[in-house]
Amino acid sequence: MTVFTFMLTAVQAKDWVTYEGKAGPGKGKHIVLLSGDEEYRSEEALPQLAKILSQRHGFTCTVLFSVDAQGFIDPNAGASLTYAGALDTADAIVMSLRFRHWNEDAMQRFEGALKRGIPLIALRTSTHAFNGFPKGSPWEKWNCGHRGGFGKQVLGEAWVSHWGHHKYEATRGLVEAAAKDEAVLRGVMDIFGTTDVYEAAPPADAKILVRGQVLKGMRSTDAPADHKKKTAASVEQGVNDPMMPVAWTREYTNESGTVNRILCTTMGAATDLESEGLRRLVVNGVYWGLGLDVPAKANVEVVGEFKPTMFGFGGAKKGLKPSDYELP
Repeated sequence: MTVFTFMLTAVQAKDWVTYEGKAGPGKGKHIVLLSGDEEYRSEEALPQLAKILSQRHGFTCTVLFSVDAQGFIDPNAGASLTYAGALDTADAIVMSLRFRHWNEDAMQRFEGALKRGIPLIALRTSTHAFNGFPKGSPWEKWNCGHRGGFGKQVLGEAWVSHWGHHKYEATRGLVEAAAKDEAVLRGVMDIFGTTDVYEAAPPADAKILVRGQVLKGMRSTDAPADHKKKTAASVEQGVNDPMMPVAWTREYTNESGTVNRILCTTMGAATDLESEGLRRLVVNGVYWGLGLDVPAKANVEVVGEFKPTMFGFGGAKKGLKPSDYELP
C-alpha cells in the first residue's frame, strides 16, 4: 500500500472521489481535478476525465467538488471545496472553476501546489476561477476584477466576453498552422463544442494551439458565421477574421520562482467533452505538463456511461453526492 493510498483510507470519502490508476505511463502520479462552476457541468465533466486518465493511462485521480451542508453536489456553493488536503500531493491539477471563494485552508493548499511548480490544465470558466475575496485578503489578487485576477495573471487571459452567440453559435476548433507539430496536439483533430467562442487575447509568451471558428448554429456541420462584433477595445471585426484563440500553452513563473506549465482552453463544458478531439487535447496536456512523452494517439475512449447535461445556470442535477461518480 502506497503512502498516498494509506492517507486516502484514513479520510472519509463521502465528499470526493478517487480513481486508482491502472497500469500505464501515469502510474505513480496523482492528478487532482477541481470542479466548481454554476453553468458548464464540471461536476459531470471532471469525473469522466478522471476515469479516462486513471483507467486508460494509469494516473491516480482525485476529483473534488462543491457541496452543500448535507454533502450533495452544489455548483452554487462557491465557498466549498471538498478535501483540499488532496492538493498537497498533487502532481498536476485539472481545473474547471468559476467565481470560487474558498476558505483560507483551501486557498493556501491551492497556492502551495502552484508554488511547487505543478502543471495546470484549465478549462472554460477557469479564466475567471476566483472572485468574492474581500479587500485586503491575500487572495484579492485573484479576484477576476483585480488586474484580470488569476486568469489573466496565471493562465494568460481573464473573462472578456462571449464572442460567439451563447447557446446559438457552437465552436469548431481549428489547429493553428504554426503549432501543428506541438506535442500537445498529437492525434488531435475534429474538435467541436456546443459552447460558444470566448473573446481572448493571450499574452505574447503564450503559444496558440487552436482557434475557435464561430458557427452559424449548434451542429458540427454548420457553416462558419460571417457577422461582425466589437471587441472589448471597441474595434469592430468579423467573428472569424481573425478567429479567437481557444487553446494555448504558457510557462508561468510564479511568486516562488518555480515554473508552471499551463494548458488553457476556453472550451470544456461537459457537452464539449463528447468531442474526442477535445478529450485528447486535455489528456495530452496532462502528459505534456508532467514532462511525460505524449502518446501518438492517446486512448480517450469514455469509461462507462457519459451522457452530459446541457449547460445553463440552474441546470445541475439534484440529489447527487460525489460517491455517485465512483466506478462500479
